[in-house]
Amino acid sequence: MLRIPYIHFTEEQKQRASSVDLVEFLRQQGEKLLPSGREKRLGSDHSITVNGNRWYDHSAQQGGGAISFVQKFYGVGYAEAVTRLLGDEQGETYQPVKQQAREPPKPQQPFALPDANPNMRRVFAYLTKKRLIGSKVVNAFAEAGLLYESCEKFNNMEQHNAVFVGKDKHGIARHAHKRGLGDQPFKRNVIGSDARCSFHYTGTSRRLYVFEAPIDLMSFVTLYQKDWQKHSYVALCGTSEHAMLWMLEQNPKLQRIALCLDHDPAGITAIGRLREILHDKGYRDIAVGLPQSKDWNSELFACCGKSAEPGEKHPQMLAAPSICERIAGLAEKANARFAAQQIPPLLKGYERNLQAGRFEQAMERMESAAAFALAAALRERRQLRAPVAESEVSAFLQGEVWPNQNQSALKGRSEALLTELQSVMTKAAAQGIRTQPEKEAIADAWLHLAASCTKVVVKYEADAQEQQQAQQQIEMGVKLC
Repeated sequence: MLRIPYIHFTEEQKQRASSVDLVEFLRQQGEKLLPSGREKRLGSDHSITVNGNRWYDHSAQQGGGAISFVQKFYGVGYAEAVTRLLGDEQGETYQPVKQQAREPPKPQQPFALPDANPNMRRVFAYLTKKRLIGSKVVNAFAEAGLLYESCEKFNNMEQHNAVFVGKDKHGIARHAHKRGLGDQPFKRNVIGSDARCSFHYTGTSRRLYVFEAPIDLMSFVTLYQKDWQKHSYVALCGTSEHAMLWMLEQNPKLQRIALCLDHDPAGITAIGRLREILHDKGYRDIAVGLPQSKDWNSELFACCGKSAEPGEKHPQMLAAPSICERIAGLAEKANARFAAQQIPPLLKGYERNLQAGRFEQAMERMESAAAFALAAALRERRQLRAPVAESEVSAFLQGEVWPNQNQSALKGRSEALLTELQSVMTKAAAQGIRTQPEKEAIADAWLHLAASCTKVVVKYEADAQEQQQAQQQIEMGVKLC
């Protein structure tokens, strides 16, 4: 078995590593950084921003300090991350971020619903005429105390908004989402809102439908009005999981979950992340309900014969089918018995090619590694008497590829993949007669490794396509000028 040596770091070393200025660190690594307000955005992954020794991944909605950044971005363990930040590899030291005096945090403003208008004529007209939401649906939510029209004064001017109310288990309002009624309406949560108690409706069935925005929720109900009140619905007012998890905690009967987020890259990434969260909590009946249009209100417009904004696939989901098809073809020729011997040199060759700038050769090696792992997974499935049909192999692999799991940079991925291979081999080398669940675990582990290798190629091709499109837009802009 591979043994990883233990490395002891003093508290002073840990502190120095965690205080490294990530902007300087990344520049010395040759990483291109783009200005983004007070932060810098990674040229290789626009969803990640850095500021001082802090980072944030806007697509995955997570962040942290310098050590966790190196772990995620380079796919290394804690010890390796600290070592790199201390400059041991290059004999360099990186400057700590300049400490700035922090202002004391402002006290949390208590939650209060905006003042209500005596009637909701403006909101009713906006939702039914501009948003095409059914009048019965609007009335149902208004009668339940979940929707009303506000009237607030700013600079001696009245401002009217739609207010979508979220209540706790006792029926007390804890959350409010305001939506402007103009042609370009603003939307924001009221200060002090409890994110768990977002706009929702609880029915009697076992199904929960999850949306990004209240208007999408009401649009979906308008499209599928028959017996809609039997089911439960929640609007996340974004893509955070808190309101969905709170609904599930309050209503244990909810076991069938449909993720109905927007049909765009952010929505697709969020769906993958929410699926993982739900799976980790033991939920298995999880469906994905993407509209054909960009969101469910656009879908409502399309169904009413109106012009609607089309859905936008995630670049990685566009790239994945053809890549998975190629790897499935390679897997047919690969000898599964030699997977454990063939994959390590392929991964090491990938890393060498990547460092030398031979990207096409690097991707060819990664595809071959994926093919061997996939061949091993298919072999295990056959031995389980649950074979995958030849025509379904590509889809079998593609079902494991989700953008939310594929955000880190391509550098250093081979180390994580070798560790994953070692884990697979440890399972496969266990002595004694294997139980059915143990055999299934081995098959799943090989498939997961194949997907991990495939994701490298998917990210590379998706990023290359995005860069090409961005360059074309720049060139068109120059021509227009």
